[in-house]
Amino acid sequence: MPLANRDYVKLGADAAPLGSEGIDELAGEVAEWTLGDGQIEREYDLGSFPGAVEFVTRVADLAEEADHHPDIHIYYRRVHLVLSTHSIGGLSENDFILSARIDRLLG
Repeated sequence: MPLANRDYVKLGADAAPLGSEGIDELAGEVAEWTLGDGQIEREYDLGSFPGAVEFVTRVADLAEEADHHPDIHIYYRRVHLVLSTHSIGGLSENDFILSARIDRLLG
């Protein structure tokens, strides 16, 4: 099943960040995202400032729905997103699901 169609995983108090094997498997499905230290990130060029703001609004709606909130930076017409599961101090499957759903916004 494509990542964007998966359900978010309920993370309990004992949840731990994904290991390198899990990260590598999921990262292959969102190849445009860059792996960092406990995070994934991507920059989008939306063509205009209003386009960037509209995209961020749509990302915010997805994030609220998931109760999973990225760091968002707007630079004129570019939007830089950073995803990490703060509560576990690293990456979870939810970061990759949200990244796939964000990518789907742009078709």
